[in-house]
Amino acid sequence: MVRGLLFDHFERELRAELSVADVRISAMPMCDYFSAADDEAAVAVLQTPGGAGSASLDVVYLKNIDPVVCMARLEAIMAGCSYEEASQRPRCGQLLSSPEAESAFVMSVSDTLRELLAAATEEDVIRVAEQWSLTEELRMAGVDAQAAAGVLAALAGLARRARAADMHLYCQWTL
Repeated sequence: MVRGLLFDHFERELRAELSVADVRISAMPMCDYFSAADDEAAVAVLQTPGGAGSASLDVVYLKNIDPVVCMARLEAIMAGCSYEEASQRPRCGQLLSSPEAESAFVMSVSDTLRELLAAATEEDVIRVAEQWSLTEELRMAGVDAQAAAGVLAALAGLARRARAADMHLYCQWTL
């Protein structure tokens, strides 16, 4: 019952939970995770003032949870594989927008990670958050297990909605 309450708390109070992490990593890049029908629609958010959120897409707003290293580490933990294996999967941190862009990019998130997140139970979120928070990237950003669980709960919700709508996951990475 306590775990169920915690999971519900993370989903309802994500912004409050992340505000602590935001304070710690406020100078870090914005990493807005969103769902879109295809790569073309995802890259089009760069033409929308305000990005994915202003484009009426389903978005989870994060800071310093990058779509390359952090997401591959998360996928490795969730899939029980090595970081190297996870980082080589199709769509894992693939740059879709122009490499000449100066401040904002769109990167894909692997469909494997979308499926793992969509299938995550409350217990999975708590277990994975503990392990993920111990990675170098999250430790350096000061993201503890509680904040990591909030991030995972939000990403799991996004992944469930994306899967139900047959959409992919992306990240608008703004430096």
